[in-house]
Amino acid sequence: MPFKQICSMYLCLVCLGLVWTPAGSASYAIYIGKNLTKDGSVLIGGSGDEVSSHWLEVVAGATHAPGASMTVGVTSEAFMPGQFSKIPQAPQTYRYLTMNYSEYEGFPPPLTNGGLNEHNVAGRDVWSPSRPELVSMTPNPQTGPQYSDLSRIAMERAKSAREAVQVIGALIDEYGYSTYGGNSHLFADEEEGWVLLNFAGGQGLWIAERLGPDDIRMSYPGYIGDIPLDFQQRDDFMGSANFIDFAVAQGWFDAGSGDAFNVTKIYGVEAERYPRSEMEAELRAAAPIDLRAMMDAVRDPRIAKDSTGYGQVAALKRNAHPELNLLWIAPTSSVTAPFIPYRIGVQSIAPQFGKHRYLTKGEAAGFLLEDWQIQEATEFSGRTFKRLMYFTCDHPEQFLPEVTEALMAFEARLMAEQETVVEIVSTLFKAGKDNLAKDYLTQYSADAGAAGLRLGNALLASIEARTEVLYGYRAPEGDVVSELTYDRISCQIKSD
Repeated sequence: MPFKQICSMYLCLVCLGLVWTPAGSASYAIYIGKNLTKDGSVLIGGSGDEVSSHWLEVVAGATHAPGASMTVGVTSEAFMPGQFSKIPQAPQTYRYLTMNYSEYEGFPPPLTNGGLNEHNVAGRDVWSPSRPELVSMTPNPQTGPQYSDLSRIAMERAKSAREAVQVIGALIDEYGYSTYGGNSHLFADEEEGWVLLNFAGGQGLWIAERLGPDDIRMSYPGYIGDIPLDFQQRDDFMGSANFIDFAVAQGWFDAGSGDAFNVTKIYGVEAERYPRSEMEAELRAAAPIDLRAMMDAVRDPRIAKDSTGYGQVAALKRNAHPELNLLWIAPTSSVTAPFIPYRIGVQSIAPQFGKHRYLTKGEAAGFLLEDWQIQEATEFSGRTFKRLMYFTCDHPEQFLPEVTEALMAFEARLMAEQETVVEIVSTLFKAGKDNLAKDYLTQYSADAGAAGLRLGNALLASIEARTEVLYGYRAPEGDVVSELTYDRISCQIKSD
C-alpha cells in the first residue's frame, strides 16, 4: 500500500519516524474521586472513538472447563502486524455490560473498550501513544492480548479496580502485548481508580497509578506523570519489573541524575488533546460533582463528536444486590443521544439497541439471513440518533440548545425513578422472587430505551422539517462519503 494511503488510513505514522497515533485517537475517560462527589460515589465516564457499528450486550457469567483457552491478538492485516495465540481461560468469568463494536483493522470483532461488571468494576479504554522508538522496535509479527482482549478479560475476571490492573499486568508479563502504538485503561470501583498504560515495543512495558478519593483525571489521551524509582514497593503504583531499567539501558533516563521519572515524557508522547487540562480544572472547580454534571462532561460538544461511538457514565456505590449495579449508556455520541439506565441484572437487550447491519463491516456483501430478519426490521437506535446528530450539528447554534434541554429533562425523569426501581427490586429479592426482579429490570430498561427513541424521533422530525424550511437540504459537492480524518462532525458552536 502506498505510504500516502497508509497515512490517510491510520492518521498517521508521520513521515520518517515521527509520532504515530491510531485512527481511534479521540477516546476519552473521566474519573472523579469519591471525596469530590455529592453522594460519595466514585464517578467514571467516557467513550470509545470508533467509526463502526456499536451495539449493547449483556454478557452472562460462565464456568469454564479445566484447560479451556481463549484466542487473543491481532492478524497480519493490522497496521502493526501480529498473529493469534492462545492463553488460558479463567475457571469462572463474571457478568458484565459492554458496548461492542465491529471494526478496527486487523483486530477481530466484536471489540470492546470495557463496561461494568457484576462486582461494580467499571473500565474504559483510551489511546496513549508510545514514543516513536518503541513503535519502531515492535516485533513483526507481534503476539499476546491486545487492548480489547484485555478490556474484556478485566470485565470477566476482576472483583476490584486494583485486581483489574493485577490481572492485565500478569497477562502482559507472561504473554506479551499486541499493540497499535500504545494504549491505556482506566478502571474504577466504589473506592478508587487506576490508570494503566501499556507501551509499544514488544518489551512488556506497563505501568499503573492509583487514583484516590481526592483525584480527578481525564485521559485524553491516557497519561501518568512522575513516578518514584522504587514504585514496586509503593501501594499506589504497579508495573513491569523492567520499567525503569529499560529506559536507563536505552539512554532515555539517567537513574543517578536525581530527576523524576516522568512516564509520559520518557515512554510516551507529550501531546494532550484539547480540552483535557481545561476540563480537569473545570471539574475540580465545580466539585462536588453529581451524576448530572458527570453526564454533562461526557456529553460536552468539545469531545462528544460523530466519532464518539457511545456514552457511558457510572456512579459507583455499594448496592444491596449486585444486580442493581448501574451503568448509564447512550447508544451513540451522547451530544445528541440520551443516557439510558442499565443494571447488571438485565437479562437481555431490546433489539433496537442490539446488533444491526448499519456500519458493520462486511454486511454489504451478503443478503440478510432469515434468523436476523426481525432483529434487522426493528429501528436501530444508533442510526436514529446519528441522524439527529447530523441534522443538529449542521446548525448547532439553532438546534443544539433545544436537543440538550430535552435530553437533560428526559434523563432527570429517569434519575428520579431510580429510588423506586431499587425499592421494587430489593422487595422482590427479599421475597425470594429473584427471577421476577430480573425480569422487572429487563423490562424497565427496555421501556426507558423505547421512551428515549420516541423522544429522539420527535426531535428528529421537528429539526429535519425546520432544516428543510430554514436552510434547505444541503447537497454534497463531492463523491467521497467518508474518510478517516481528524476533521470530524461536531456540534461545538463556533464563536464569531
